Amino acid sequence: MQNLKEKIQKLKLEKNAIILAHYYQNDDIQEIADFVGDSYYLSKVAKECMQQTIVFCGVKFMAESAKILSPEKTVLLPNIESGCTMAEMINGEDVRQLKKEHPKAKVVCYINSTAEVKAESDICCTSSNALKIINKLNSDEIIFIPDKNLGGYINEKAHVKNMILWNGFCRVHEFVNVDEIMKVKNEHKHIKVLVHPECNKEVRKLADFIGSTGGIIDYVKKDTDEKYMIVTEEGILYSLRNNNPNKQFITPKTPMTCCSMKKNTLNDVYESLLNKQHEVTIDENIRKAAHKCLIAMHEMAR
Repeated sequence: MQNLKEKIQKLKLEKNAIILAHYYQNDDIQEIADFVGDSYYLSKVAKECMQQTIVFCGVKFMAESAKILSPEKTVLLPNIESGCTMAEMINGEDVRQLKKEHPKAKVVCYINSTAEVKAESDICCTSSNALKIINKLNSDEIIFIPDKNLGGYINEKAHVKNMILWNGFCRVHEFVNVDEIMKVKNEHKHIKVLVHPECNKEVRKLADFIGSTGGIIDYVKKDTDEKYMIVTEEGILYSLRNNNPNKQFITPKTPMTCCSMKKNTLNDVYESLLNKQHEVTIDENIRKAAHKCLIAMHEMAR
């Protein structure tokens, strides 16, 4: 494995490439990445980096976002099967129908969406900046797609007069067992429960802190307690343990694993660099429309 990592690093320099990895990737992928982060952070790095080739170790919508923002760059997705079930729960025609039904509504799409859906939306958001963007829009009617749980959580804070939610969700976060969390809370009296807003309301009610992947990592880093239950995809543990060696992390008994995220392997990264494999391409009309949506997010999230 070490030899493969060395080959990847050598190829990366030869190809003028950068390797980006989401927090939910396998540990060995995070180890070789130039930057590890959440969707928003990585989209900024992809936009601002000097390298002409981006190897995006994540899922398809993330690599698409990088291509939307930097059409002149080559964006590679190591494993073409790395999709996102939430993103696939809505398409462009669905959004067009929603806009017909609610012509005065602003359309806010979670970054976990396809290029086609972004192209039909007014502005994009992430779990870390969604509340700021909704508040700045100051609209009485908002269509929030595709995650009903994040949309519901944001509306608990923003109180939009009419928030129209799509019935989409993340399979990893939607089916967390509330009883498992209660059991851990009862067994560990001083544990803090940290929850991603993609979880449903019953799970969020049990949280001491609700935040994005990056938000959870920052919270643990700054907090003085020593024991946490982490209720989000288990890949986050790599960063949490490396940055906080003296703290203890417990996860739900039922594994919170995104199979799509885990499809990227070191060999996939090597092959994608070597053969320019699985290059992301987007229809230019869709890309231009989606670009407006993403740029609006970057400007409004400042």
